[in-house]
Formats: sequence, C-alpha cells, structure tokens
Amino acid sequence: MIDQPIKKSFSIGETVLSHGLMLAPMAGVTDAPCRAICREHGADYTVTEMISAKALWYHDKKTAVLARISAEEMPCAVQIFGSEPEIMAYAARVLSEADTPCTRIPAAIDINMGCPMPKIANNGDGCGLMKTPELAGQIIEAVRGAADLPVTVKIRAGWDQSSKNCVEIAKIAASLGAACIVVHGRTRSQLYAPPVDLDCIKAVRQ
Repeated sequence: MIDQPIKKSFSIGETVLSHGLMLAPMAGVTDAPCRAICREHGADYTVTEMISAKALWYHDKKTAVLARISAEEMPCAVQIFGSEPEIMAYAARVLSEADTPCTRIPAAIDINMGCPMPKIANNGDGCGLMKTPELAGQIIEAVRGAADLPVTVKIRAGWDQSSKNCVEIAKIAASLGAACIVVHGRTRSQLYAPPVDLDCIKAVRQ
C-alpha cells in the first residue's frame, strides 16, 4: 500500500513525465514488445536494453536491431555502455541522428554505469566506470557533446561496501549537465541481493 502521494510531474529535456513511473532498462528483458506493453499499462517512460557502443562502432546488425524504438514505446531512451569516450560519443551521435538505427530519435541517451555483471564491469564498462570517476566524467562530457539530446546516467551505490561513491559520481554527472541521474541502491558486489541502501539514494537527491 502506498502511503505517500506520487511525486508531481518532472521533465527530462522536453519530455514531461506526469507521474515518473519509469521502466528500468534490463538486458534480455526490456525488449520492444515489453516496452510497448509497459507503456500501455501506465509506464510514463521506457528505456531500451543496454546497447554496446563498441558493437555500433563496428556496425553490428544485431545491435542495431536492439536499438529500434517504435511509436508505441515513446517516450523511450536508449541506453549505451562502454568505457571509451570516443566510441561512446560515436554511439550517441549515431543513435540521435535522423537516420538512426533506432528508426526514431529517442527521448534521451542513457549511460550505463550500473551493470554489475563480470563480463561487463570487469572490463571497465557498466559499474566498472564507478571505479574511475575521471573517465566516467570524460564519457559523460563526450556523449553530451555528441548528441543533441538529454543525457541521463544510471549508477549504483558504488563498487563495494568500502567504496560507495555514488554521491561523487552524481556530482560529476550533474556538473556536466546530466538531465537525470538514477541510482540503483546496491553495490556492484551485491549484484541484486538485498538490502537496498535507501540512504545513498537520499544522499544523491540532496
């Protein structure tokens, strides 16, 4: 039972969200049919599965298919991951152009700094970027400079219990003009196990 009113509307760029109920990006889950169904049932905003910036760089056709967005899903952001500013900027530029692989221009470009999976994070991508705040900032700056769209950032509480640096990363993102910052209140080492650290989410909001 919800004992507090849903927050009033807010905006991500020119996209106005009436109540802020957003579909989180989930690899292997939030494909196009899932996003369309969630929009039909009240989601204010959706986000694609994470898209490999490097795969776009190498013109991988399967990745371009993952990035496709239909009218039924809009407003929908496209989420990209990678750890090389130039390649991340390239992906953002390609996905924001009129002839984008998305088939329509997304509402925003979301940068994944939250994926905890070893094959992603151990390569320095996803949550691995939280171990390198300077590089994270370079990527945000590069993506913002490449795409004439709002840039949002998905982060975690930190890498592990001893390195919860979500506030530091959020301040960097905000200073570089991120339109929205979403915090998954677990560390990378927790993966998806409870508990969720609500205090770190609150600290980022402040």
